[in-house]
Amino acid sequence: MRTYSELFAVHEFRNLFVANCAGIAAHTTSALALGSLTYAATGSALLTALSMFGAPLASVLGSLTLLSAADSLPPRRALTLVALVALAGAALQAIPGLPLWARFAVIALVAYVGSVAGGARWALINDILPAGAYVLGRSTMNVSVGVMQIAGFGAGGVLLFWLSPYQVFLVAAALRAVAVAVTWFGLRERPARADERTSTARTMRINRELWADPGRRSLYLNLWLPNGLVVGCEALFLPYAGDRAGFLFAAGALGMLAGDVLVGRFLPPAARQRFVMPLRLLLPLPYLAFLFRPELPLAVLIALVASVGFAVSLPLQERLIAHSPPQPVARCSACSRTGC
Repeated sequence: MRTYSELFAVHEFRNLFVANCAGIAAHTTSALALGSLTYAATGSALLTALSMFGAPLASVLGSLTLLSAADSLPPRRALTLVALVALAGAALQAIPGLPLWARFAVIALVAYVGSVAGGARWALINDILPAGAYVLGRSTMNVSVGVMQIAGFGAGGVLLFWLSPYQVFLVAAALRAVAVAVTWFGLRERPARADERTSTARTMRINRELWADPGRRSLYLNLWLPNGLVVGCEALFLPYAGDRAGFLFAAGALGMLAGDVLVGRFLPPAARQRFVMPLRLLLPLPYLAFLFRPELPLAVLIALVASVGFAVSLPLQERLIAHSPPQPVARCSACSRTGC
């Protein structure tokens, strides 16, 4: 399977793609609305960054304590449950009088529960697609993230011009409802990958097994740390550009999309591995230019070029799959840890 037409001929993959698009669009529009509310209320760049990009901190906690649910629950049920929690979170954010601390608590809860989705979703791609199609399927899902971030931040900026942030949250809630419906009705029920119940002890045991191998440990660090540090740069877009920050976010999403298409669709496996180091360097180095406070057009170009480097995750994920043990539980958890 080498073409997008072959990929989207798979009915379940199409539905998984649509549900993911709706969820990402909801996340980006609501993040921009919450960032605007936070910055207007506090004037703090740090709190604004945490409101928009602090959710992965809760996801890490979920990965350490809750991730075994990705194996213990049937994947359709797990993804639907996560989507329902996200829908409830968007609806709560639409309450005008909700205190800022409560909004942060909602973000943390949604992200904590959402840590289950990565393992279920990426393992499901392996079940849905034939052997050898994982990288194309995964890169296409990444493309959906880029496309919907562009659309979500762009639409969010337009909506905030016409609507209040609380009304934008209602739009996000409607998108979340679409994700719930498509996930439940568009995916086939499959059994859970493990008979054991979800528990913190089991999650931590699997994490220890995965972390014990030096090769996997190195890959995890290469997948997590550079990407996480660059997100710190992106979190400063709103204080840097104010009401024009949407252009920077959209440029970053476009660069990520371009990188995923190039690396996932057009580069053969051997070439993908040769490009690991150039892509890894491309991700952080262009941001050094922000030390000179470039004007918006140049800043947009810098964000676009740098974000192409996010595509390094694809060849690194190939290496991770090759280094993962054959047991279904460990493989599912490994896929989750590289996902979001």
